[in-house]
Amino acid sequence: QVQLVESGGGDAQAGGSLKLSCEVSGGSIRLTRMAWYRQIPYKRELIAYIFEDGSGHYTDAVKDRFIISRDNAKNAVYLQMSDLRFEDTAVYYCNQISPHWEWGPGARVTVAS
Repeated sequence: QVQLVESGGGDAQAGGSLKLSCEVSGGSIRLTRMAWYRQIPYKRELIAYIFEDGSGHYTDAVKDRFIISRDNAKNAVYLQMSDLRFEDTAVYYCNQISPHWEWGPGARVTVAS
């Protein structure tokens, strides 16, 4: 069974940076499209995804501020977050785009305005 473990969350000031990591075990990400999602009360939204070739794609909410990357050798996906804003406060999750694996615990990010 595939397990996802997100890490790297924490508190940040507006304008600051954080880097999230997602370690995947029990399955290979090499041939999968991976994504980062974030959840605020009552809503989980996709914010960035990365193709097998390493090309990243972003929603307007995070474009030009966040960078998604992957390391297939480490079976991990990353999200470099810069210029953080209060509205980035959320719990962040990684997952395969489709079909979803069982969700991990998430990484909580709190941005002080």
